[in-house]
Parts: sequence; C-alpha cells; structure tokens
Amino acid sequence: MAVEQKDGPVLHIRGLHFHFDTRPVFVDFEADIDAGITWLRGANGMGKTTLLKLAAGALTPNRGTIALGGVDCAAQPLAYRLAAFYCGGDLPDLPWLTVQELLDLHLALYPDAEARLVERQLDAFGVTGTLGQALSTLSLGQHKKVQLSLALALPVRLLLLDEPFNGLDAAAVEYLRGQLGELGARRDVCVLLTSHLEPLVTVRRMLDLDR
Repeated sequence: MAVEQKDGPVLHIRGLHFHFDTRPVFVDFEADIDAGITWLRGANGMGKTTLLKLAAGALTPNRGTIALGGVDCAAQPLAYRLAAFYCGGDLPDLPWLTVQELLDLHLALYPDAEARLVERQLDAFGVTGTLGQALSTLSLGQHKKVQLSLALALPVRLLLLDEPFNGLDAAAVEYLRGQLGELGARRDVCVLLTSHLEPLVTVRRMLDLDR
C-alpha cells in the first residue's frame, strides 16, 4: 500500500552512469527518494543490489552524483557514510571476527550509536546467544538477524535493505515488519528496500527498474 506525503526528497541521484566490464547497468539514471519506505523493484539483473551499493557508497559511479540531503557522497564520503547503512546478504570481509567484535566495530564507526539499542534488537531477534561465535559459523538466518539488528539500531538517515526478509523465520519476519512500520512513519529516515515478495508494510513509493 502506498501513501502520499509532502516532505522534501532525502536521497538525490542525478545523471548516474555505472557499468561493469561486460555491460552497462545505469545510464543517466535519476531519482529523488523521500523519507519513508521506498520499495525498489525489478527483475534479476536489473541493478537493484548495485543501486543500493552505489547509494551506500560501497560502489563508485562512473559519472553522476548521489547526495543525501546536502551531503555529496563523492565530495564528503565520510560524512555521507556515517549517515547511511547497507544491509545485504554479503558475508563480511573478516569472517573470523566474532559477532561481538563486528558489533563493536560498527559502534566505533558510528559515534552516535548506542550499544543498548543494538542489544535490544539482538534480543528481539533471538540472537544474543551468538555474540561469542565467529561470523563464519552463523547460519543464513542468524547472519541476517545480526545485520538487521545493526540496521535498526544505528542512527542513520538512509537505510538500504537488500531482500531483508530472506532467511528469516515467521516470527522474525513479523517483528521486522513492525519495525519497518515505525521507521516508515518517521520524517527523518529514508528506507530503500528490495524484496521479491510484497513487503506488507506501508510504502511511500515503488521504484521499478524494469520501466
């Protein structure tokens, strides 16, 4: 279900060009994405994950600009990344870290983050018992729950969720939908998510890459 609001756009994408070695993905792509939830749709291979990673600052455009409010991703990369968080299915580059070490790393990177809020999310997802485990030992569902615990607790303005419901049990899906409902009602957070299934939360806009 989509709802209309009148807030100004939060994420500005202008003249975006990006290509891999074998094919172009975006050519002169533009979008203004407002506060609330935007459901990013498209067939496999249309660039949904790529767009999220570009918006997170994890990939660099060949040309074009991406700005969050007045903060340009290329000109002010540190300030931009402190205001954004990408939650996907990728394993971290340091899989030997324990869950606690991963959390401590992110809490150090985001100085305004509160450990108690992360702990509250871990408890709600039922993964507090994994804190001493190496990341490489987590199941897909446990890994996703740890990532989502960070995503929901960090004080960011841009939350990028790549297939957030994948790998979750029914109780976790229901909890996540409730949390997304609360985020979607806020005027200071932009949530851009991909999902092959209808997320069953109130979304502000559907952005279809197939068109």
